[in-house]
Amino acid sequence: MASHRRPKQPSRTRVTVLTATAAAAVALTSQTAQADPKPSKSEVKAKVDKLYHEAEVATEKYNQSKERQDKLKDEVDNLQDKVARGQDDLNDLRSQLGSVASAQYRSGGIDPSVQLFLSADPDSYLDKAGAIDQLSAKQAESLEKIQAKQRTLAQQRAEATDKLADLEDVRKELGDKKQKFQGKLAEAQRLLNTLTAEEREEMREKEREKEQRASRAVGDRVELGKEQAASGRGAAALAAAATQIGKPYVSGGSGPSSYDCSGLTQWAYAQAGVSITRTTYTQHNDGTKIGRGELKPGDLVFFSNLSHVGLYAGNGQVLHAPYPGTSVRYEAMEYLGTFQFGVRI
Repeated sequence: MASHRRPKQPSRTRVTVLTATAAAAVALTSQTAQADPKPSKSEVKAKVDKLYHEAEVATEKYNQSKERQDKLKDEVDNLQDKVARGQDDLNDLRSQLGSVASAQYRSGGIDPSVQLFLSADPDSYLDKAGAIDQLSAKQAESLEKIQAKQRTLAQQRAEATDKLADLEDVRKELGDKKQKFQGKLAEAQRLLNTLTAEEREEMREKEREKEQRASRAVGDRVELGKEQAASGRGAAALAAAATQIGKPYVSGGSGPSSYDCSGLTQWAYAQAGVSITRTTYTQHNDGTKIGRGELKPGDLVFFSNLSHVGLYAGNGQVLHAPYPGTSVRYEAMEYLGTFQFGVRI
């Protein structure tokens, strides 16, 4: 006969032991996870520098897309203005054609041969008949103009539609690139937040010392007069950029309150009366490429696969907008990445 006894319940003591064991296991797991070594200050700096470089690359790509967006917008606006003016011209042509048709109708109500037979002055009527023929020729000319204008308008509307689609694509691209560099900057800030306040201050102090050394090096160049700009334009651009020292780096900044690297160089040359393009990826084509040994103050200097640009200040120093969290300053070339070439404007 089968037993109907209830299964034995675990004792309160056993439950307590099991619960405590599980809690200990969870605590041990948590401690193991927390036991991951905290990155050192030097490791944090290396990672942050890498993220800032990646953010700068994304910023220049963003600037490039922004420049393309602005150009497309101007082209779309111009096309839409042309379409509007063309539509007005078409309406005028149609109005003229309507006037010609009305005149013909009023003049041609009776068959011309009957009008000639009944006319008391055949010569006068023949003059009128010639006028009617002229109206007909004018009407045909108006029709041709209308057809040509319609074809032009259709072409301009199609072109405007295509450019509007391109503009929308670029706007989406802009959003993606902006999100990318903002993500890099946020990640860099999270890493910096893992440091103590004292460690962050030590990093800032080292940056200040590096900036002071660069400023002294440029001061020595000026005092000794060893290097002269290759042109008045270069000298004027460098002098203008020097007035912006201390202004903050901001991604997409083009002055006069903040700058990114290519925003500063574009602004500086604009003060010298020279228009150059907006991004590192186009500025390198704005002048003549030169090697490191040919550099003169005011020349553009490019680094790290065109991701960074500054103004050569002489004595191996560059005046530039470095990266987020810094300001426009002088800095030795060896700290700026892999030198590619200079460009003389």
